[in-house]
Amino acid sequence: MKILIIQNDSLGQPGIVAERIEAQGGKAEIRKPHEGDPLPESPKGYDGMVVLGGVQHANDDANFPAFPAILESMRDFHREGRGLLGICLGAQLMARAFGGKVRRHTHLEVGFHDLTVTPEGQKDPVVGGLGTTARIMQWHEDTFDLPEEAELLMKGEGCRNQAFRVGKRSYGFQCHFEATPAIADTWFAACLPSLTKHLGAEKAPSTLTRLRAEWPGNAPNARRFAEAVSDRWLALD
Repeated sequence: MKILIIQNDSLGQPGIVAERIEAQGGKAEIRKPHEGDPLPESPKGYDGMVVLGGVQHANDDANFPAFPAILESMRDFHREGRGLLGICLGAQLMARAFGGKVRRHTHLEVGFHDLTVTPEGQKDPVVGGLGTTARIMQWHEDTFDLPEEAELLMKGEGCRNQAFRVGKRSYGFQCHFEATPAIADTWFAACLPSLTKHLGAEKAPSTLTRLRAEWPGNAPNARRFAEAVSDRWLALD
């Protein structure tokens, strides 16, 4: 098994997804298109494609000219029935690739939030049977409209569209289920300017303290969800 992983920036690491690829005996091939890595000419030789998160906005082709090629590669993997998995920015790009509109959300959604599995999600081979709710890490400024052919699998109160499927093997997750405590630590080290921009200089430090404090109690259940979702996605026919 060989999985292509698109890394959009240094903070967007594959985390638990890469762990599960290796645990299944597979190989994760990481490419960084924004740093000049070429994308493969076709999905041939790959079993799936993962597009990770990043600080970029999914519509910002002017500053990130690799986006159109990433979108086309995502559509190629989908057309050929290879697995496709988008996480955070990757989910927004996936929505865009299939005709959904990506836009700024009303607020910065950050920290652990409860997500509800929809009736369609409860029947889904990847998220079904994992409980009716999941508490997963969030960190995003944007959101998206579902593509016409998509099924909504998970929804949130503060941001509705959290997980969706297009066809049989293409999945997008707005939430950061791939994140580990070590990955989160890199975000916390870099995030104070962003939190200050959104929340103000008075609230940003206390929010950062809250985010750090949330991890010990939430990480075990979040990891179980992430491992199950990753394994099930990798096992799709």
